[in-house]
Parts: sequence; structure tokens; C-alpha cells
Amino acid sequence: MADETQPTKKANPAPLGLLGFGMTTVLLSLHNAEVLPLDGFTLAMGVFVGGLAQILAGIMEYKNGNTFGTVAFTLYGMFWMTFVATHAGIAGMETHPETAGTWLLLWGILTLFLFMGTLKGRKSLMFVFATLTITFFLLSAGNYAGIDGILMAGGAVGVVCGLAAMYTAFAEVLAEQHGKEILPF
Repeated sequence: MADETQPTKKANPAPLGLLGFGMTTVLLSLHNAEVLPLDGFTLAMGVFVGGLAQILAGIMEYKNGNTFGTVAFTLYGMFWMTFVATHAGIAGMETHPETAGTWLLLWGILTLFLFMGTLKGRKSLMFVFATLTITFFLLSAGNYAGIDGILMAGGAVGVVCGLAAMYTAFAEVLAEQHGKEILPF
């Protein structure tokens, strides 16, 4: 019979959310940097890995009492669902560069404020949110101005951001598995 006085250890959902975010961000950012086409793999990753995995991580963060994790993972999961809905034609309407620019600007503003929430935390997470803020602002400006070079720069920064999120997730998993910090984060 289990000892009911012992609290049940809960898993840390942050690595799941960070990997869902990071892997999908790398793939989309390679498209934005004009390295890869936007295809079914990217859209499927957006639904299942960027969207569903992050939403699940957000729900688990809620159960753990982590407001920041709940807001960040759930909203960025919804970002991916919205992205896929508009790019796969699910929304059934044409998209416009001005609207995309405004949409990306709103995400940039959100990310800037979430970045402020990381200032007392791990440096790697601060770096993820700083580069994501820059990515959104570059992509927004690129859509408004219609300048491919700005979009490509946003893609390049997005690749760095996604890789940093993956690194942070790997560092958290390894630290928990080994009971000590293996990768600095």
C-alpha cells in the first residue's frame, strides 16, 4: 500500500513544451530564411509538436501551479494552431501581409513581456525569449515592408531561438536524470 503522506513527484513539463516549440521553430525558421520550403512536414509539426505538445505542457504547468509556463506554452501552442490554420487554408480565407505583420507584432509584444518574466531565471530561457522577441519583430517588419531580406533575417534569428529552446530542454532533462547540472543553463 502506498504511503499517502509522501507527496507524489510530478514530472517537469517544461522540456516537452520547449522541445515542441524549439523543433517546430527551427523548421519554420529555415523556411523563413529561405532554406526549406513550407510543406506538409512543417504544417504537421505545427499542429502536433508545436501546437498539441505545447498545449499539453501548458496544461501540465497549470497543474503544477506555474502561471508563466501555463501562459507561455498554451499561447504558443495556439500560435502554431493558428499558423497552420491560415497556411493550410483551414481558415478558408486569404491572408494579407498587413494582417500577418500585425499578427506577428502582437506576438512580439506578448513575447517582450514574457521575456521580462525571465529576467530572474535561467540565462538560457532569457536567451530564448530575447531571440523570439527579435524574431517576431523582424518577421512583422518584413511583412509590413514586403522586404524578403528582413524576413530572412527573422528566419535566421528564429533558427537560433529554436536551437536555444532545444538546448534548454536537453539541459533540464539531463539535470533531472543525473541529479546535477550537465549542460549549463
